[in-house]
Amino acid sequence: MREKRWKLRQDYDLEAVEKLAKEIEVDKIIATLLVERGITTFEQARCFFRPGLEQIHDPFLMKDMDKAIRRINDAIRYRERILVYGDYDVDGTSAVALVYSYFKGLHDNIDFYIPDRELEGYGISFKGIDYAHDTGVALIIALDCGIKAIEQVDYAKKFGIDVIIGDHHLPGEELPQAVAVLDAKREDCPYPFKELSGCGVGFKIVEAYIEEKIGVRLCDPPDKLNDDQRNRRNELQHRMLPMLDLVTISIASDIVPLVGENRVLAYFGLKVINTKPRPGIEAILQSANVELRGSGRNGSGESKGYFSKELTLNDLVFLVGPRINAAGRIRSAFDSVRVLICEDREEASQLAHDIDEYNTQRKDLDTSATNTAKERIDGDPALLARKSIIIYDDKWHRGVVGIVASRLMETYYKPTIVFTKSAEGLLTGSARSIKEFDIHAALEQCADLLEHFGGHRCAAGVSIRPENFELFTQRFEEIVAATITDEATTPEIIIDAELSLAHDLTPKFLNILKQFAPFGPENPIPTFVTHNLTDTGYAKKVGINHLKFSVIQLTEASDTFPAIGFQLGEYIGPMKAGKHFDICYQVEENHWHGRTETQLNTKDIHFES
Repeated sequence: MREKRWKLRQDYDLEAVEKLAKEIEVDKIIATLLVERGITTFEQARCFFRPGLEQIHDPFLMKDMDKAIRRINDAIRYRERILVYGDYDVDGTSAVALVYSYFKGLHDNIDFYIPDRELEGYGISFKGIDYAHDTGVALIIALDCGIKAIEQVDYAKKFGIDVIIGDHHLPGEELPQAVAVLDAKREDCPYPFKELSGCGVGFKIVEAYIEEKIGVRLCDPPDKLNDDQRNRRNELQHRMLPMLDLVTISIASDIVPLVGENRVLAYFGLKVINTKPRPGIEAILQSANVELRGSGRNGSGESKGYFSKELTLNDLVFLVGPRINAAGRIRSAFDSVRVLICEDREEASQLAHDIDEYNTQRKDLDTSATNTAKERIDGDPALLARKSIIIYDDKWHRGVVGIVASRLMETYYKPTIVFTKSAEGLLTGSARSIKEFDIHAALEQCADLLEHFGGHRCAAGVSIRPENFELFTQRFEEIVAATITDEATTPEIIIDAELSLAHDLTPKFLNILKQFAPFGPENPIPTFVTHNLTDTGYAKKVGINHLKFSVIQLTEASDTFPAIGFQLGEYIGPMKAGKHFDICYQVEENHWHGRTETQLNTKDIHFES
């Protein structure tokens, strides 16, 4: 078990905690969790605990949104052919599914396109533009990509094709000469929230289009509207809410911050998924053995009942995201879009079955590649001694190098790039980073050696000529070594607060804690520490390497709490020996055989010396 650092958060204002605790009548631990998330006033707490669609932002605040809507209106008015273009991952395919399915209902001269991961690579491709030209397209709406596609947009203009870019990645120094460039990360964009997913940007395009027609905004507070305006806003909300299932899946899978507008969208999107999912999403979940409660289908073929458990963002990350991604990794991401836009339940079920098969193939490929990579790293002292991991194998499938990079980063806790060979003869790779290191910034320092790169602080894609590989490896390692400390390469667990099992885990506390959901980056599940514990004598190893136990606190007259420690099975020895220990953990509800109990999901254990 890799050693982990425990760090108790103390970077908050104690006076703000005490003031907020009194103002909203909660205990100091709850107030601390809120202040840690930047919530210091009654109104901020109200918005946090009671999300409302009026909390999202006016889409026309986004630079160029007015231009984008004008151009879409013209395309529909003059019956021009529209191509909705997106990346091959979950964010891109869900964005395409959302925008395509909405405008398909208004305008049948529309198509969609997803680039081939192997043959075209990430982003707007020249092949995709050729397809648009050959099929008579006049307008491309590019989603989750395009912010750096300067040459490609110029190429499209030669054919008389206009391009609207809807992206959320960091722009370069120069923007493409598109009809509209929608990206909140543009330096000149006044849109207040900068962390929408690619599908979130697609949602804002559709929102702006509908709002212009209806004449009200989702962000209009209902109590400020007259009766007619409220009715129109209700109609707007009725149209927009069903789209939030796709936005929520993109938010979960693309690991964007779960704060502000994203948290509001995900809050309502989870309600849609848990009550009335579209056929494709329901079929994907059923392929993952998540079934509906209730009496099944009614006469119209619609679902009756709810999922057997309330699905969370974490469920979407592990159950839905990998399956949607698998189509683009193994076969074609067109299948991902097809299942998401499918309205026929039998067809959706077949498409979901196919995607599940791709996911099984993907698992086999990434397991094999990961094992090979680990063997090579562990067998090479020079590789192990480096501050970064850069590894290449021309036999690895291009569709799984991102997963392999994530696995290696988690194992060795170092910035990691995994390369394979592309059809064009370039080396193409996926980069993943620890939270202490900005991998995108490091790639920028190597830009002269790279053919293409793009992404985020913690994840990026990159391609390079083979002759530059060794020089790139050397320079990247030098950048990492000069930037990162030894301490930073030891995984860290951030602890929000210390709890007493006897006094703090009350029903009121647990009820409020649940309202912090949905959880994700920048709104993580709170992690607690409790000291001086002992096992009640029932500790056992379950599964491959999991630890099932129950605890009481020695210094308190506490209740017994069940606990689970995934991948902590090696601690069974000292626990059985009766050693006292501290744990850091997250509080969760465990549903089993119709029973619900509070469980301590244990992340690490420190035993007494």
